[in-house]
Amino acid sequence: MTTTHFDYLIVGGGMVADTASRGIREIDADGSIGILSDDVDEPYTRPALSKKLWTDDEFTWEKVPLGTADDTGADIRLQTRATAIRPDAHEVDADGETFSYGTLLVATGGKPVPLPVDDRTDGERVLSFRTAEDYRRLRSLAKDLDRIVVVGGGYIGSELAAALVQNDVDTVLVHTGAVLGDSMFPPALADRFEKLFRDAGVEIVAGSKVEGGQAGADGVRLQLENGDEVRADAVVSGLGIEVATDLAEQAGLTVDDGIVVDAQLRASADDVFAAGDVASYPDRILGRRRVEHVDNANEQGKAAGRNLAGAAEAYTHTPYYYSAVFGVRYEAVGTLDSSLDTVEDWTDADHGVVYYLDDDRVVGVLLWNVEDARDAARAVLAEAETLTRDDLVGRIR
Repeated sequence: MTTTHFDYLIVGGGMVADTASRGIREIDADGSIGILSDDVDEPYTRPALSKKLWTDDEFTWEKVPLGTADDTGADIRLQTRATAIRPDAHEVDADGETFSYGTLLVATGGKPVPLPVDDRTDGERVLSFRTAEDYRRLRSLAKDLDRIVVVGGGYIGSELAAALVQNDVDTVLVHTGAVLGDSMFPPALADRFEKLFRDAGVEIVAGSKVEGGQAGADGVRLQLENGDEVRADAVVSGLGIEVATDLAEQAGLTVDDGIVVDAQLRASADDVFAAGDVASYPDRILGRRRVEHVDNANEQGKAAGRNLAGAAEAYTHTPYYYSAVFGVRYEAVGTLDSSLDTVEDWTDADHGVVYYLDDDRVVGVLLWNVEDARDAARAVLAEAETLTRDDLVGRIR
């Protein structure tokens, strides 16, 4: 078995790999960087796959790749799946090769939650949605088929339903809530959110979990828990991800809802770091958490790369997350949970701030069509101990 050495080795080929490579280069202009990716594409901007590529004619495919190899000199090994990490030996096995490293970054992200469907089409009509290849397949189906079901009412599911219906696809959205968005938004806002989809022509099947189904050459039949059936030409899962911690667990790293890292993003073995969707890190404002959004991938990846190269800096950024559908953009910092008490502050029907309180302490801020206010939202969370409910209205404009 051949062994290849890299000063810096990254397992995972997503956006974290790109920003980590750039972070390394801020400290070390010459050290060798290796990226082991099981994707078929070099790192790319993932949010575009469910947003701009569907809705912005000027945002074309050539804007999706991030140019990681050209910009940083990283050696990217595509379709290369890591099978073992040996921290004591500073080695990683992948597809019959061994890679040794000076420092290692684990950025394995996650895998889409699969649908419980008997698929006899070899993936032609039953799709998960995570990668650029998944986007290309769904885009092709959207051109060729009439009716597509999206399963899942969270970020990915709602964005995909919006994308498909805006591309003249007869779209069905199946989700488990009573109203779309009701797990995150206060009741009146969830009603308004769902109305955006209904007004655009999306058929919403609420309060329903897919418990089985079959897919064949003639289409897809989904069985719901309540006994109903939904038929379409294809189905795509927008049910989120299962965090990919298997390699880390087998390597003996500490795992608890993600790979547990310290403030410098170091895992529990020497010279091993973790970042992105897979990392459980101590947020300086919000406490330990794991964040599956692009802002965290970008900022945490860069911080991890700098620390791989010896910067020894704490990751102090509190990430935000966002979605954009039907001309509405909402951003959030902290916890959005509709079971919490809320204080709403609306400038008008289309612009407002919602504060989420746990025991009268702000733990989350939702910005609804409010621009350039993320730092203000972070400040509210940082000062939460000193703020009363009366302090909140009018605080962010």
